[in-house]
Amino acid sequence: MKEQFVTYIRDLQNTITSALEDIDGKATFKEDLWERPEGGGGRTRVIQEGNVFEKGGVNISEVHGKLPESMQQYFGVSDADFFACGLSLVIHPVNPFVPTVHANWRYFELYDSEGNIATQWFGGGQDLTPYYLFEEDAVHFHTVCKNACDSHDSEFYPKFKKRCDEYFHNSHRNEARGIGGLFFDYLKPVDDMSLARWYDFITEVGDSFLEAYVPIVNRRKDLLYEQNHRDWQEIRRGRYVEFNLVHDKGTLFGLRTNGRIESILMSLPPHVQWRYDFQPEPGSEEEKLENVLKNPRNWV
Repeated sequence: MKEQFVTYIRDLQNTITSALEDIDGKATFKEDLWERPEGGGGRTRVIQEGNVFEKGGVNISEVHGKLPESMQQYFGVSDADFFACGLSLVIHPVNPFVPTVHANWRYFELYDSEGNIATQWFGGGQDLTPYYLFEEDAVHFHTVCKNACDSHDSEFYPKFKKRCDEYFHNSHRNEARGIGGLFFDYLKPVDDMSLARWYDFITEVGDSFLEAYVPIVNRRKDLLYEQNHRDWQEIRRGRYVEFNLVHDKGTLFGLRTNGRIESILMSLPPHVQWRYDFQPEPGSEEEKLENVLKNPRNWV
């Protein structure tokens, strides 16, 4: 399974980076190949200062070795080896009317002291973080997510949508990071869902990413904006940074397993503002977004 999924994420990285370069029309992805001293490595691709994308990364990694003690405690195991691979992307657009997007699809194996697979699972999802709320964009993104889920099980979308709302939540701010999408983890063989069926599910979600995001980018990337729109975008990006550094499990795992720091922190936007006690104007589009972030909605 790990060889099969590694092949998949390598191909998906190529597909996504090519599509985003075509949309941008100016910037291209810079590629860094890196190795992890303890075992494994990855292929980081970053785009910067483009016509459409201010900064973005589409990264794959395959790492293995001894599970650090802190992570052994987290998983409740001892003397364990691991293998983890995945594709992780974050795209920060220039235009504040184009949302930031994040996606991740990963596979994990944990081995016992004899080298046998003790447990294995898939995880991942995709979520949207707008700065200005266009409801048709939210409906489109969630509809694509729902369609990908429904072809496998009609209960997947409401379950994984709820988990996304719960996970991508800045509890210290009492608000969501964005308008959600899908989040799932620890997808293990159980009942009628074999590992192969979970593979079919997660790859269908991965294949749906461009369909979910690209039409939104094309609708919004040429809209005119002013400095106050950029200021709000950068204030909201600050909340994005707070989540990634305070709450995100992927960031934590990367830091605790001696991952490549530039690849781990590529998710952070290039320009951010933290204004003391900033409050949007009552009745404004900015307040409209905040109200939705404090009260997650069902979009489809």
